[in-house]
Amino acid sequence: MSDENKQAPGLWDVAKSVMAAFLGVQKSKHYERDFTHGKPWQYITIGLIGVVIFIAVIIGVVKVVMSLAGV
Repeated sequence: MSDENKQAPGLWDVAKSVMAAFLGVQKSKHYERDFTHGKPWQYITIGLIGVVIFIAVIIGVVKVVMSLAGV
């Protein structure tokens, strides 16, 4: 196991793992690191923030398209 997998993931590592989970892709070494050294509350918090950002972007895009369409 490499040195990067022996330590707890940092905030950026957690964010990358959550983004990969949104897309449904994840390297096995990162998956193992996340489940071995990661804290669940970090992934839940970053995941909820990601969902809120995703919903806000969708709402923003819909509003822009609706305003351009004159609706």
